[in-house]
Amino acid sequence: MQELRYALRQLRKAPVFTAVAVLTLALGIGANTAIFTLLDQALIRSLPVSHPEQLVRLRFTGESPGHTNAYGGDDNDFFSYPMYRDLRDKNSVFSGLIANDEQTVGVQWNNRSELVNTELVSGNYFQVLGLQPAIGRLLLPSDDQPNSAAVVALSFSYWKTQLGAEPRVIGQILLINAHPFVIVGVVSPQFRSIVAGETPGVFVPASAKNVVTPRWQDLENREGHWLTIVGRLKPGESRTQALAGLDPLWHVIRADELKQFGYHSQRTRRLFLDQSHIQLLDSARGFSPLRDQLGMPLIILMGMVALLVLMACINVSSLLLVRAAGRVREMSVRYAMGATRWQIVRQLLVEGLLLGILGGALGLAIAPAIGRVLVRMVFTDPAAEIPFATTPDVRVLLFNFAVAFAVSVLFSLAPALRFLRPDLVNSLKQQSATAAGGPLRFRRISVGAQISVSLLLLIGAGLFVRTLHNLRSVEVGFATDHLISFRINGRLAGYQGEQLQPLNRRILDTLAALPGVRSVAATDDPDLADDEETGNIVISGYKESEGEDMQAEQPWVTPGYFSNMQVPVLAGRAFSDEDVVGKANVAVVNAGFAQHYFGSPQGAIGRVVSFGSSKDAKFDTEIVGVVGDTKHSAVRDPVRRTVYRPLLQSPQLNYVTYLVRTWQPPDAAKTSVRAAIQQLDSKLALYDLQTMDEQVANSLANERLIALLSVSFGLLAMLLAAIGLYGVLAYATAQRTREIGIRMALGARRNAVMRLVLADVVWLAGLSIAVTLPIAFLLSRTLRSQLYGVSPTDPLVIACGVLLVTAVVILSALLPAARAAHVEPMQALRTE
Repeated sequence: MQELRYALRQLRKAPVFTAVAVLTLALGIGANTAIFTLLDQALIRSLPVSHPEQLVRLRFTGESPGHTNAYGGDDNDFFSYPMYRDLRDKNSVFSGLIANDEQTVGVQWNNRSELVNTELVSGNYFQVLGLQPAIGRLLLPSDDQPNSAAVVALSFSYWKTQLGAEPRVIGQILLINAHPFVIVGVVSPQFRSIVAGETPGVFVPASAKNVVTPRWQDLENREGHWLTIVGRLKPGESRTQALAGLDPLWHVIRADELKQFGYHSQRTRRLFLDQSHIQLLDSARGFSPLRDQLGMPLIILMGMVALLVLMACINVSSLLLVRAAGRVREMSVRYAMGATRWQIVRQLLVEGLLLGILGGALGLAIAPAIGRVLVRMVFTDPAAEIPFATTPDVRVLLFNFAVAFAVSVLFSLAPALRFLRPDLVNSLKQQSATAAGGPLRFRRISVGAQISVSLLLLIGAGLFVRTLHNLRSVEVGFATDHLISFRINGRLAGYQGEQLQPLNRRILDTLAALPGVRSVAATDDPDLADDEETGNIVISGYKESEGEDMQAEQPWVTPGYFSNMQVPVLAGRAFSDEDVVGKANVAVVNAGFAQHYFGSPQGAIGRVVSFGSSKDAKFDTEIVGVVGDTKHSAVRDPVRRTVYRPLLQSPQLNYVTYLVRTWQPPDAAKTSVRAAIQQLDSKLALYDLQTMDEQVANSLANERLIALLSVSFGLLAMLLAAIGLYGVLAYATAQRTREIGIRMALGARRNAVMRLVLADVVWLAGLSIAVTLPIAFLLSRTLRSQLYGVSPTDPLVIACGVLLVTAVVILSALLPAARAAHVEPMQALRTE
């Protein structure tokens, strides 16, 4: 207790030093806590289910005919419902096998309509996961049978926020895509989904797929792949043992499917059967496309924060050493009065630990706020439920307290070692004309390390800033200015079947009549919305090469879509109002499709294609036009081969995205667009109303987050380095006061003294930069997958980083150098 009271008194006597040290530690530990909280949830934490270590996810190798509707991963992560049913009923290695799919549906409750994330699940989903309801009951296998009653389970968050946590909702009707579903229960609050990062509001049996996805009713289609499958291993069974029992069953089922499909070629048999195997992947953390999206950015940011924490530790250690230099006489007096080395070291460790605890506590206090800022930079929709908590849990708190403790011990060691062997005689005489070589050398090393870390962070920041600039400069293939987009689902307002196409026409006419509107169009698969609608294409007269990818994006668009988006028509024609149901089926392809299959845009005109597998090919769709390429899913992604079809020929309409190009600023047109739709039909709800520029910005949220934080970390590192350098130089020049006075007494000019001090700094900075650059070259290569249009060793970025570091170093040294240059010789000679 005596050491603690003395430490508090010492820190109160130096408020500026205490504030700088605590704030430095708080920023480093706070940022570390916030990012580690997100990293833990995205990459490390297991699902909140019973025995998550027993869960495995199924994946297969080889090829499958048909089409895939994926919400992440790749095509080999998804299975048909009949395949799931066969594996579930015939396997002997799992205690349970479940399946799920992520969709969005229209939900109506108390005359309020909204789009809600939905999870289609097998009836045994909650049983296999070992989950209990918050109220009511969860879905059962009997709910997932043909002709069973339509029931739904609610997520705890949806029940609480949208239904007011009212227990009496059990047994009431919730309309999903205008169909009545009975609410049977609410899921426990800890569980969101087996797909980490997803936040479904409602859980619906897979047998209700035809209601959830009316446009593609693939429940019994073996060529429709849309389910992810997760199994629970039997107790004591390893993945290797389970795989040995499951792979033969997989081949038997695939052989039966091959017969049903009617494929007879040796190539098909080899790719579909002989080269196809089942795989079992660890699923304790769940299947997570979001993890693939955020994993590497979070790891990169965590690495940057670790460097920042290291730099904060070095900086505080350097400040403590400078402060310790002013306490030499104090410590010498304590030694002379009988204090032991352990008492001195213990006192300094307590002071350091106190600083660490204060900095750690402040860092943990600001961590949730930092986390909320980070999350909102990634998930830009203010109405969307955030899949990550920003408050650290007990595990994260314990980890970061351990970090704070370790950092405290580390930066306390330097001043403690400084006083292990004091020179009592000189110290008590206050003779300090020259600095001890060891401490000064350590302080120079610490400053050099801070310069090195700053340069590493600045080079990383420069690479990410250039990446963001390059992505913003990418030509997406259409004009994004003065363009508004929003979605409408007529089914939510009670429109069904044949009523949807007339509604679509009325909406287009209403929008076109608004003042300031140049043109309007609609599609079911908008560009840059991180959405894909792909399927297999068969081309009449075209011979596929072995293993050739015949998948293509297949959006449905209205007449005037290409002119509205300002996508050029390269050959043939665009769609017209005559391309409706009952007329000849037509298609327009993009330049990439035409070049790949026909060698030129003109070569594609008049060719006939079929959609689906080659076995059931119906060559009834003629290519009538070729248009320019556009970026579809995201700015970073390559252009995909695309086949457009007329929305007016679509057999089913569900969610339609409307695109309004205006003469006036788009933000000003949003109000008139919303009012016009409400006047047309007050039951129609607009979703995702935004400008295309906002949509492009949202698609670059990850890159913007990394660029902004890396720049912030780099500048903060430079500030810490500047503080550390200033402190060391101020101390070093003070120790050389007598030497400088002698030099000036012998005729040295003031500018020569400044050069003397600055030369020492420039030499230190130059050596640090020389050591750092090879390290930067190596580390920057690990960032290659996150860069776009810039080399990991870009000379411009490295040159700018070196120049900025050099400039900050020189500016930090100017004040101590100027003070040294203005030393009065006679006064300096009297100081000893």
